[in-house]
Formats: sequence, C-alpha cells, structure tokens
Amino acid sequence: MKNRYECDVRRINRTAVKEARARMLGDGPLRKAAGSFRLLGDPTRIMLLHALSHRELCVCDLANLLSMSQSAISHQLAMLRGANLVKFKKEGKIAYYSLKDRHILGIIKAGARHANE
Repeated sequence: MKNRYECDVRRINRTAVKEARARMLGDGPLRKAAGSFRLLGDPTRIMLLHALSHRELCVCDLANLLSMSQSAISHQLAMLRGANLVKFKKEGKIAYYSLKDRHILGIIKAGARHANE
C-alpha cells in the first residue's frame, strides 16, 4: 500500500534540494536546539524558567512558588544550568538564580501562544 505522503513521480528537483540545503542550519546548532527542546518538554522546567524571567529567585523561593521540595527544584536547576539556560550568584549561603539570557523566554511564550490556538 502506498504512503499518501509519497511522491507520485520519482523525480528529484536538484535545484530545490540544493537551495534547501544551502539554507539549512548546520547539524551542530540543530542538535543543540533539539537538546534545549527536550529540556523544555518538562512542565516544571518551563515553570522555573518562566518564574525566573520575572526576577532572580533562590531555591527556597522557587520551591515555595511551585509547591515542590528544595531538592527537586535544585535537581531541575542543575539541568537548566548544564544547558546554559540559567545562571546563579551566591550571596553568603544563598544562591540566586536567573535566566542566562532572555531568548528562552521568547520560545516559551511562542509555545504557550501555539498551545492556545
């Protein structure tokens, strides 16, 4: 049985393929983007990033905000730090977290808009 998405004519448009190939991002950036999207697939991490888009917060604040344990929040923050999405600064014994850059907020907002369509 033929897949309905297959071409009826087996003819490669070499110009179209060459043009598409020239415009594609490299393998490295696309793999990094896929890794970021995997991280963003977790609702807790999305909520953490969204909360940190408003102001820097410590683990205690984030745990209270999301009604989760501090260890669970710390684990999620470690993953986000490893992906270069958040940063922290220490003030005494307290670590305050914030977004590494604001680009990720655009992705989160676009995802939320898309989900509401």
